[in-house]
Amino acid sequence: MENKAHALMAGIFTIVLLIAATLIALWFNRDRVERVPYEIATTLSVPGLNPQAGVRYRGLDVGRVDAVLFDPQKPGQILIRFSVSKDTPITHSTFATLSYQGVTGLAYVQLDDDGKNPALMPSSPTKIARIDLRPGLLDTLQIRGLAILQQTEEVAQRVNTMLSDANRKVILGAFTDVSSAANKVAKIPDQLQPTLDKLPALVLQADHAMISLNKLSEDAARLTGNLNEFTVRLNAPDGPLNGFNDAVNNIGSTASIVEHEVPPLIDETRTSMRALNRTLETFNQRPQSILFGAGATQPGPGEAGFSVPAN
Repeated sequence: MENKAHALMAGIFTIVLLIAATLIALWFNRDRVERVPYEIATTLSVPGLNPQAGVRYRGLDVGRVDAVLFDPQKPGQILIRFSVSKDTPITHSTFATLSYQGVTGLAYVQLDDDGKNPALMPSSPTKIARIDLRPGLLDTLQIRGLAILQQTEEVAQRVNTMLSDANRKVILGAFTDVSSAANKVAKIPDQLQPTLDKLPALVLQADHAMISLNKLSEDAARLTGNLNEFTVRLNAPDGPLNGFNDAVNNIGSTASIVEHEVPPLIDETRTSMRALNRTLETFNQRPQSILFGAGATQPGPGEAGFSVPAN
């Protein structure tokens, strides 16, 4: 009986010792840091993210994930609740992404800030603030990979369409035309060879023609110089054109005199011709006037002695 009592006391002491060690370990390992709760609401997938996962702000450990659960208010949406230290600068422009640790596949929450709204975001257990979750590297690769696969599929469809039977015939026809054109182009040098052979002679003739033109230009220049010299000699004071110019000037003076003196002579001639015409007309009407002289002129209407002739 006494042995059983000692065994019971030893068992109780062992149990009490284990409980005390556990409490002491929990007391030493308890988290004394004051933390602020936040949450993330997202419809993106969160593979590898578990409770107690780390939360980092630009690479620094600032907290841990408390829970990962479905949003009861919105089906299909996932809530990630986490706590960070009080001095973590969570602002209205802070956003979260999922990152992964090495090859383990375990995810953690990476916080970052683009600085668009630097005002601090308050949060409390009664009113937990929400932070946006943006696509991480794997999500971006997945989205872009799907887009690349879609574009690759479109390219493959276009290639298949381009390589259809009808298009292949057209392509083969185009290759045939190109081959024919190449053969024709290859024959062009042979056709041009006779012309190329004549080019040296043509160049020589062109040189001779240029020499002839140069000589002609020199002769024309000499002729122009001779004409200029001849013109100067003609216009010299003792040249032959000097007397000719004096004669032309004299003729001009005579013409001016005639222009001023001839008109009066012409007017007198006209007056004399009128008087002669009147004399001849009088002679035709009264030939006796030569013997008896011109009679008295009968008064006209309005003059003294005018009388109306009797019918």
